[in-house]
Amino acid sequence: MAAIIHPLLTLLASLTRQELARQVTYLKAENQILRSKLPKRIELSNQERRRLVKHGKSLGARIKDLISIVSYSTFCKWVRSVEDAPDKRPKAKDAKPGRPRVEESISEAIIRIRKETGWGYTKIVQAMRRLGHSISRQTVKNVLVAAGLGPEPHDHPDTWSEFLKRHADTMWQCDFACKRKWTVKGMVDLYFMVFIHIGTRRIWVSPCTANPTGDWTTQQARNFDMFLQDENLPCTILQRDQDTKYVQAFDDVFTGEGRTIKKTTPRSPNLQAFVERVIQTLKHEVLNGFCVVSEQHLDYILKIGADWYNKRRGHSGRDNLPPVRDSDDPSVVDLSQNKLMCVEELGGHLKSYRVAA
Repeated sequence: MAAIIHPLLTLLASLTRQELARQVTYLKAENQILRSKLPKRIELSNQERRRLVKHGKSLGARIKDLISIVSYSTFCKWVRSVEDAPDKRPKAKDAKPGRPRVEESISEAIIRIRKETGWGYTKIVQAMRRLGHSISRQTVKNVLVAAGLGPEPHDHPDTWSEFLKRHADTMWQCDFACKRKWTVKGMVDLYFMVFIHIGTRRIWVSPCTANPTGDWTTQQARNFDMFLQDENLPCTILQRDQDTKYVQAFDDVFTGEGRTIKKTTPRSPNLQAFVERVIQTLKHEVLNGFCVVSEQHLDYILKIGADWYNKRRGHSGRDNLPPVRDSDDPSVVDLSQNKLMCVEELGGHLKSYRVAA
């Protein structure tokens, strides 16, 4: 019986070795093709070298027919290096000397404080110390520079926008505007003044004149002051530009009541952005639709236009509601139960909507 089984087992083992040989031959051919597609030199990490040595060392000289990633002599050097220092673990390739990196949460806190306050390095260090984190100014600098928030020229936590926000409730801006009048002798410029409250965007528009003298400007200051008293509106700062039509008497009307005149620097229209924008709105949405033929005509248009702007025109800076309104949260109108009515003014040039009574 053994004489029969032993040759059979020998035959099966031979077939297995032949099959494995064919598989190895195929893998060698495939490996050569893949290797030809790769760069001539391939960088390997220490861990990858040890892995190749572990599996290739037992093959002895036969590795010469298999290895293709490096030369056989290089592989022998790897083997000797591992045998000479078997217990010494090589350093990781990505390991870097020096201090550990700052925790991500601390970096995020530093960047947030900088963006929200504009503070310098020392004040940020102090803020973080109050939170229990002891860091150096250099650490703060490194984090901010890496985030693109390094020191800039004239870097200061206070800005013009922040100044306006602090004083918005009691600050007004004023400026001149004009509209041309048609006459038989040609076009004549009619001037008027516009005042705007920064906090509520409420405006007051003066009557117009073709000759804006210092006396006329002073009289408009008095009219505006009476408007403030009648409406019980606060005004501690009045901002204006350097126009020569603002005479000393104009300023005295306000300084006599304890108010401050804030003059903008020459050629700085952006500092008067609020009043410049409302003048543009009045021109584009109201005045450009008319050919003015008299001062009384323009006064009437300005009166209706200012009332429309204050009470019926929405403003993006006021949650899309008018500057003057009964409530900051208007009640919801059921449009399926109530009739919507369009209110037309100035011959239908200005339109607003309300619920029919």
